[in-house]
Amino acid sequence: MAKCDVCGKTLSHGNQISIARSHVSRRATRTFKPNLRKIKAVVNGQTQTLHVCAKCLRARKIERA
Repeated sequence: MAKCDVCGKTLSHGNQISIARSHVSRRATRTFKPNLRKIKAVVNGQTQTLHVCAKCLRARKIERA
């Protein structure tokens, strides 16, 4: 399962709307996945491989090794 090890961001669900976008458009469910990156980070003085979302990387919530 896709999950950020820092913030816990997981899959979210929504609707996929057709190109016509009219009131009677057909809708289908879709899944939004977090933008995860596999990085090496320092945790408690040890180097570990973590799955971290791009938002946490930009906010510098984790220290890279």
